[in-house]
Amino acid sequence: MALDNAPLGKSSDYPDRYDPSLLFPVARDENRRRIGLEDGRWPWFGGDLWQAWEISWLRPGGIPTVAWAEIRFPAASPSLVESKSLKLYLNSLNQTVFSSGNQVEETVTADLSSVCGAAVNVRLLSVDESDTATGRPSGYQLIDNEKVEDVVYEYAPESLAASGPVVTEKLCSHLLKSNCPVTGQPDWGTVLISYTGSAIDRAGLLRYIVSFRQKQDFHEHCVETLFTDLLSRCKPESLTVCARYTRRGGLDINPWRSTEPEEQVGPRLIRQ
Repeated sequence: MALDNAPLGKSSDYPDRYDPSLLFPVARDENRRRIGLEDGRWPWFGGDLWQAWEISWLRPGGIPTVAWAEIRFPAASPSLVESKSLKLYLNSLNQTVFSSGNQVEETVTADLSSVCGAAVNVRLLSVDESDTATGRPSGYQLIDNEKVEDVVYEYAPESLAASGPVVTEKLCSHLLKSNCPVTGQPDWGTVLISYTGSAIDRAGLLRYIVSFRQKQDFHEHCVETLFTDLLSRCKPESLTVCARYTRRGGLDINPWRSTEPEEQVGPRLIRQ
């Protein structure tokens, strides 16, 4: 993975003047080849919802404005953006004058779309607007208390199995943990799985999720691995996998992959 020049894991100056050159793209295709997918042939619809909580700029006259943003990257984009580079870029807005929030949205949208190679959607939101968070979305059944024998902490896709008549279920686990492949820092997340197909063995599914505990990969790559493993080993008729990751450095990343085209990321969770 060509991350030698990325800012992640390195000491950085935090610029406060607008600088789109700070954005660092990471090609998606290397990981997809690693999980057995050919270039451009992916068994999903999907995207990555990022929530950025530390955005500020100057209004004409010099008074600052603060906001937060929802940023949606299409899964079909050639590249994702490295998270620290996005944080540095957003900080570069801090002492820059913009005529309006719309100008900020348009600028960030254009810069991210350029670096990722596809249309990115950016929506600025007021920090004064009410918002609610939940432990898990309505209708999802928690599997974290399933009895698991022979727990493992190394990636174990063989844990997955499904059998019996067709069911429709929504399953949730708060026990996803993986590690940043550059810094080794832990990434914590909640997995949301919605499917129709033979019933997935819940103890095996929990064992599988726990087996990511020492896995080193980016958030998006973990979700694509979860999705392709479930699709190939459990063979559901339909499947959606979303991970809502805990915020770090003012950003949280929430990839989803699905056999269905509609976005399915659910509400913000308590740890975000």
